[in-house]
Amino acid sequence: MSDFRQPMSEVGGRVDAMTSSASTAPGFAERYRVIQSRDRRFDGQFVTAVRSTGIYCRPSCPARTPKEENVTFYPTSAAAHEAGYRACKRCLPEAAPGSPMWDVRGDVVARAMRLIADGVVDREGVPGLARRLGYSARHLTRVLTAELGAGPLALARANRAHTARALLVGTDLSSADVAFSAGFTSIRQFTETIGEVFGMPPRDLRARRSRASGIAATAGEIDLALPVRGPIDTTGLFGWMRAHAIPGVEVGGDRSFARVARLPGGPAWFEVRLADDGRLRLRARLTALADLGTLIARVRRLFDLDADPIAIDAELSRHPELAAAVAAIPGVRVPGVIDAGEMLLRAMIGQQISVASARTMQGRLTAALGEEVTVSPEPMTLFPDATAIAEHGLEVLRGPGARMRAIVGAAEALADGTLALGPGDDSEQQRALLLALRGVGPWTADYVRMRVLGDPDVLLPGDVAARAGAAALGLPSDPAAFTAWSERLAPWRSYAMAHYWYAAPVTQAWRVSGAESAAAAVVHGSGPRAARSRTTRTAADSPTPSAVIPESETRP
Repeated sequence: MSDFRQPMSEVGGRVDAMTSSASTAPGFAERYRVIQSRDRRFDGQFVTAVRSTGIYCRPSCPARTPKEENVTFYPTSAAAHEAGYRACKRCLPEAAPGSPMWDVRGDVVARAMRLIADGVVDREGVPGLARRLGYSARHLTRVLTAELGAGPLALARANRAHTARALLVGTDLSSADVAFSAGFTSIRQFTETIGEVFGMPPRDLRARRSRASGIAATAGEIDLALPVRGPIDTTGLFGWMRAHAIPGVEVGGDRSFARVARLPGGPAWFEVRLADDGRLRLRARLTALADLGTLIARVRRLFDLDADPIAIDAELSRHPELAAAVAAIPGVRVPGVIDAGEMLLRAMIGQQISVASARTMQGRLTAALGEEVTVSPEPMTLFPDATAIAEHGLEVLRGPGARMRAIVGAAEALADGTLALGPGDDSEQQRALLLALRGVGPWTADYVRMRVLGDPDVLLPGDVAARAGAAALGLPSDPAAFTAWSERLAPWRSYAMAHYWYAAPVTQAWRVSGAESAAAAVVHGSGPRAARSRTTRTAADSPTPSAVIPESETRP
């Protein structure tokens, strides 16, 4: 373990290792009140280290609240590891949802954290991470250490420990398979890290799991629970993904979504489903077990599982015009992506046409140029890579010649590396690069930014469906007035967009049709808000409308 000790600031005689770089970060007193109330909302946003025991906990830990003079707050578990603390065996802070901070913020620290979660350090090392961010490895390490109390290697190590814990308590994989699935390079490294972080060997950690809650997976599959900060609008998430599912690549249902995708080690298949106990679960088949951590990170981003729905809903509800919409659909999420380049090409293919037409064209393109895989339970096809579309896209795509050439041009840029998209991009730089492409306008550039970066503050004033939803809510619907009114919703305009979309008449019809699935509407929600949502939301098993959330460069 490193000799590094987090620089600490004295706050009224108490120690607070949280830095002040995030101006909105709560102080020691606020965080201490959080741990006194055991507020689950803050799980994953910081950890509480107790000097008298040498243990760190999540904010909602049920153990007796420690004395103020013994408490140190750290922004990440990696910082607590580096300071010599081990994880609490009772609350298992590594099992908490991730921090929403890394999506809300767009600075180098947040971009680095998104890339570390994606496994970049494991695949490319610290130099590769620094290169992607445009810094030297030394300077990047200095920046992360100053703010988070740990450098990129320690942060990646904590991420591997988190994945390993989930596998140990959630699967029957052998210790060797767990080690390599979590990204460790040796059994010895895995055993030592688990011992240091959790204060027990892997076999003891596995012995603590609840057999009653375990679900046996088919041979060759991994089946895990996904931590969620509730409430969560699963009706909207699964319905949205079903509406956009590409035939042969994706399969959407009322309570599940499955697809095949390319990962660094090869093709993978996964399914996210709403289990009978109300939890979201991930089932996966991988070509390379080492891709599991990357897959988990991308699935969490796809389903926006690290959002803070209570904070978002509270802010949006402050405006009377949105209060009823938020109360009707608490915990709304903004879907992310599994593959950034694929997202751009899909958005461009869908320009100026309905979602149904876009799915047809994308399905035709996949059937002609995609790669069939056997990793899935049933035969499925990978969405074509950029090289295949660049070389043969004009032979398959149908539509206006200028738009088809623009799609192929974007594929060529992705294929030759001229354009690289990913979760570690700077938001404004990514937008400028996209707008420089032929055939990409503000709607597409901002829509990709919303999806790829998880940017919470994107407004699409050119989106016809969103403006129709705004009109249904009694808000201005012409682009200029719509933009001006929505400025008051910063920094949560992406989530306001979701409410606008869901308020559109065509989507209202979709959300209230089909079989009742009230019990499935909220995961781990509690209190009157969750109770209200369980009686108002329904699944949708009727045919999908042509434009639930349009992937099109709409004209004002």
